[in-house]
Amino acid sequence: MNRLLVWYGELSTSRKLTARGLALMALPLAWISLLLVAPLAAMVAWSVATRGPTGDIVWTLTLENFRRLAGFDSFGWTKAYLSILGNTVLMSAVTTVVTVALSYPLAFFIALRPPKRRYLWLAMVMIPFCTNLVIRTYAWMMLLSNQMPLARLAQTLGFIEPSAALYPSTLALYLGMVSNSLPFAVLPLYTNVEKLDWGLLEAGRDLYAGPVRVFLHAILPQTLPGLVTAVILTFIPAMGAFVIPDLLGGGRQWMLGNLIQHQFGVSRDFPFGAAVSLVLTAITLVGLLVLRRAGDERVLP
Repeated sequence: MNRLLVWYGELSTSRKLTARGLALMALPLAWISLLLVAPLAAMVAWSVATRGPTGDIVWTLTLENFRRLAGFDSFGWTKAYLSILGNTVLMSAVTTVVTVALSYPLAFFIALRPPKRRYLWLAMVMIPFCTNLVIRTYAWMMLLSNQMPLARLAQTLGFIEPSAALYPSTLALYLGMVSNSLPFAVLPLYTNVEKLDWGLLEAGRDLYAGPVRVFLHAILPQTLPGLVTAVILTFIPAMGAFVIPDLLGGGRQWMLGNLIQHQFGVSRDFPFGAAVSLVLTAITLVGLLVLRRAGDERVLP
């Protein structure tokens, strides 16, 4: 094992690829090609194909799928798909902001606990994540049903009709999205908070800096790597969500994930589904690029 690591180290520092270096690179390249490049190439090929009468793929190359996603069809222009796109970005952004806003103080709370209790709190954050997403979503449906205390309270206050449940609704959708994203945000933030140099905070206070200045100049720069990682790990999965919007949202507010699932499922329109998938991938990459340029490159994983 040690010799293998040495060989990889020599390969990374050498400018010339020897036969041994090519042999060492063959397995990782084959693995990446099989699991990443090949599916992406298939999506690109399908996105410019045409749907047949029975849902089969006809290899007549066209850009009609992308025009359709932009709202253009044989009947003119419609904003339906662009609305889904905008709704996806908006809901993912709101989910990210709320999740990070909750995770930031929670990470400080956990990091400031005694070691034994600290790991207990971390386990409490992670244990729900060990359960299947569908099961967790159905659990929210049960908690928000019309016979549970939350719905009874909302009925009493007049927010919902008597005997009505709190789902499907936008509130239920955000509850499911935020709870699903919380572990992804807490862990990287906790890792940074645990390593904080508290001497900088004391220095700021000794120089009569207020709480806002202490946070901006002593805390935020140290937690920025975890903050950026938390945003990435929250925003990207939220963009592709479809189970939570389908169950807790009741299909009222579609996201791109729901549109893709529908095209590959009921509609059997694989070319259009592939086109939507590529657009979702492009939006994700643009988001990563923006985050990379907004912050220091060293804070990204």
